[in-house]
Amino acid sequence: MKKAFFIASTGQHVGKTTTCLGLVSGLNNYFQNVGFQKPVGQEHVEVEQGLRVDKDVVLFKETFQLQHPYQAMSPVLFPRGFTRDYLDGKIDHQKLISAIELGFNQIAESSDCIVVEGTGHIGVGSICDLNNAAVAKLLGLDVIIIASGGLGSSFDALALNKALCDSYGIKIKGVILNRVLQDKRTMIENYFQKALSHWNIPLLGTIPFDYFLSNPTMKDFEVLFNACLLSGEKHHLRHFRSHRLIATPVDTYKRLILPNQLMITPASREDVIAATIDYQKSHGELLTGFVLTGDIPPSQNILEALKKADIPMLYTPVHSYKALKKITSYTVKIQQGDIEKIQEAITLVEKHLNFDMICAKT
Repeated sequence: MKKAFFIASTGQHVGKTTTCLGLVSGLNNYFQNVGFQKPVGQEHVEVEQGLRVDKDVVLFKETFQLQHPYQAMSPVLFPRGFTRDYLDGKIDHQKLISAIELGFNQIAESSDCIVVEGTGHIGVGSICDLNNAAVAKLLGLDVIIIASGGLGSSFDALALNKALCDSYGIKIKGVILNRVLQDKRTMIENYFQKALSHWNIPLLGTIPFDYFLSNPTMKDFEVLFNACLLSGEKHHLRHFRSHRLIATPVDTYKRLILPNQLMITPASREDVIAATIDYQKSHGELLTGFVLTGDIPPSQNILEALKKADIPMLYTPVHSYKALKKITSYTVKIQQGDIEKIQEAITLVEKHLNFDMICAKT
């Protein structure tokens, strides 16, 4: 059988897709043709008329210029209502199995290596008899598990996921720790290897936390607040070094203006908005952005001024503090087209994975 890996994680928001970007890129140095499949997807987008696929599949197909058809790369989707339909007997389980196998075999025909990305933790999909362990067993693949970069809690989560793999007779090829704090990296790497040695499972890499990868863009804020940019639309992928809630007098604000900062302030604070525009005129491009809040939307004059200044802005009718709280608790997902973030992820992950161990025969 050709080289193939099933990539799972210990939970949601662990960084599975980010890690897979670096994994696929790095494997391209070892194999001529690396394929990608996400057998079971949840969040989907429409790529053609009537064809919906998992959003991560679009990201990988576009990033690595993969030639495999979408139907093979994303054979099964769990859209809203799918679980109820399955339990009501409206969905044929065997057809789901056949679609996954057919897609995998189609990709294998023109690939030397395949990265198969699971959905969430090992148990996701169990209610439909299609969890990650079941899919890995179906395809005859060893599993690489990505865990959060801690120690005790990370290992506990890993133990739960390992138990399900064991029940299906699935071998865990190795573990990757993601988002490890740099000042604790050596310690965590040392002790996690000791803990894994009891199971005879290798640690395949420890990826350090990268602030930039956790930094949302204006496009992320559009999703978060279910709103569209009202100005500066071409800057929807702009990143910010910091976020600032403006509640000070305008004179105080003027003294503390910084470049590349997201401003969160009521739309009625036209003095703050005007001061920002004036500062940009006199000091050059600020690379700033606005999330305007409150019951009163931005006036037409302010909207026109922001458009003229080419500053990205969206409006959401919530209190500024609530907006800030939503932003700080938001988990960023790498999106198609965010070239800067995609390249950062690839470079970071490639550098910190042991590809010789990953590609070794077991």
